[in-house]
Amino acid sequence: MIFKQLFEPLSSTYTYLLGDPQTGQAILIDPVIVSMERDLGVLHELGLTLAYTLDTHIHADHITAALALRNATGSKIAAPAFDCLPCADVAIEEGRPFEVGGLSLQPLHTPGHTDGHFSYLLGERVFTGDALLIDGCGRTDFQNGDADALYRSVTEKLFALPDETLVYPAHDYQQRHVSSIAQEKQRNARLGAGKTLEAFRSIMAELALPYPTFIDYAVPGNRACGVCPEDLPERLAQYCRQMGVSLQG
Repeated sequence: MIFKQLFEPLSSTYTYLLGDPQTGQAILIDPVIVSMERDLGVLHELGLTLAYTLDTHIHADHITAALALRNATGSKIAAPAFDCLPCADVAIEEGRPFEVGGLSLQPLHTPGHTDGHFSYLLGERVFTGDALLIDGCGRTDFQNGDADALYRSVTEKLFALPDETLVYPAHDYQQRHVSSIAQEKQRNARLGAGKTLEAFRSIMAELALPYPTFIDYAVPGNRACGVCPEDLPERLAQYCRQMGVSLQG
């Protein structure tokens, strides 16, 4: 398998490129519209054809590149069936493998950050979106978030994976690239070391996080598979411009 971890610095988002060397087909997990040209360049360099984009959830901090990539390349859009997106070509469900070329991802419904959140297991790697971050987790105070549901998603589904499974999150804000199930079970400040549900509820209730800067534009844009709003204020225009600097993990 061809594997690339790509980083978008404005929203600290990781996009993952998965390629099948036999068929030349590729998947992009959580592509960001501002880094679309970067992603197309990497695909070209590797001689891959983008078959699908695949989002973990409806993002609140950036616009997905799913629709723009479909328009540019003819790729198809895969998204959780739970969200009922009319713009999606393929509806992802737990228990039904998502197969592209020789790649076979196992979708895991991991609600809590959002009610339609999915993680994707591929061999020894799991792409956890915002459900499980390195030493943390996504917030649960918007988009039908639910601390109890997130606790169950992580402790009953993700922590049930083999300890050696590598954890690749959708974000990291401290330049960390990868963790493991064993490490998160031991060290995660919110969910590790045998944290009880009651302790997790208290941690999440006391975060007192500010209202997300871009959510009022990102959520409707992402429900349309990646449409930048026409009325975007100038102070937020950077969220839809092509980024000038590209970082790779």
